[in-house]
Amino acid sequence: MEKKTHTDKNIVLVNIHSQKVVYLSQTDLGKKHDKKMADEAQIVYPLNATLGKDTGFQGYEPLGVVAWQPKKKPKGQELSVGEQAVNHLLASVRIVVEHSLAGVKRCRIVKDVLRNTKVGFSDLVMEVACALHNLRVEFRHPVPTFDIFAPIAYCE
Repeated sequence: MEKKTHTDKNIVLVNIHSQKVVYLSQTDLGKKHDKKMADEAQIVYPLNATLGKDTGFQGYEPLGVVAWQPKKKPKGQELSVGEQAVNHLLASVRIVVEHSLAGVKRCRIVKDVLRNTKVGFSDLVMEVACALHNLRVEFRHPVPTFDIFAPIAYCE
């Protein structure tokens, strides 16, 4: 007999420029739909913020936000070359978010079966995992850059 796994779900917002987790929702049952969770969370976004959504948030359109998501393939049809190109561009931005989520999941307690049934413990585990990810990102070694347009100083 196969045991069923009980999953938990959170909504996570990531700033793609800093790669930090900027919002973490309350932990909810895994069977609840993503859009319903987002509607219930009543997240307040800055005016004219850009929100990238995955396909689980179809129809989630908060006011004052510029939202984008990949185009789904119509049933029995194919996407046009232009739509495929736009989806490819959006995927290159989305990968930053996926890498941040992988950074949160470096704490294996987040992705393993959690047997502790104390109220609020799942929330605490996820908060700590997100905080550790943000700390790692904050203290990551900066990538050295070379500005080819900077004035060059010569010593003679």
